[in-house]
Amino acid sequence: MGVDRRSGMRDGFGIAGVILCLVIGTGVVLLLMGLWKRFARVTIPTLVELPAGSWALGAVLGVITVLGVIGGVRCASGVSGRTALAHGLRTAGAAACWAAAFGPFFYLLSGLRARNCHSASCAYIPGTGIAFLAYVVCGGLVGWLLYRWNRARTEERRAQERERARRLRKKGKGKSRAARGR
Repeated sequence: MGVDRRSGMRDGFGIAGVILCLVIGTGVVLLLMGLWKRFARVTIPTLVELPAGSWALGAVLGVITVLGVIGGVRCASGVSGRTALAHGLRTAGAAACWAAAFGPFFYLLSGLRARNCHSASCAYIPGTGIAFLAYVVCGGLVGWLLYRWNRARTEERRAQERERARRLRKKGKGKSRAARGR
């Protein structure tokens, strides 16, 4: 009977620990989101007022997003490290790249008018809509161009490999050992 009671206590403490971690984690996430929005609301008006500010801000943030996605995909899909340190560094690099990919989107989104907020801190920041448009157009264009370039390189490598295999077959070296012995 004592074992069951201790097991129940341990389970209860485990559940309480998980709930506590969820509450603290949610609080930290909300705090970081609030700080990010405050940071964006303070810095966006300054950046938008620069010459060609809205367009340049959107274009730069679009390129940062594309580069972050490329880095995140490469870090996440790479060969896993042999040591725990290498794995941890790869994971941290992937997290940083994905933060760079999604950060600019939420940065610009913070400058748009909040839906159900009527205070001055939620007001639309002039120029943010143009910056958001430039962000989408530039990010999409750069992403599409990089995709096409990468696809062309892949097709070129495949064509070279087919040509190499054709030349080897022509010399009789592309056959299997069993086929050559006959």
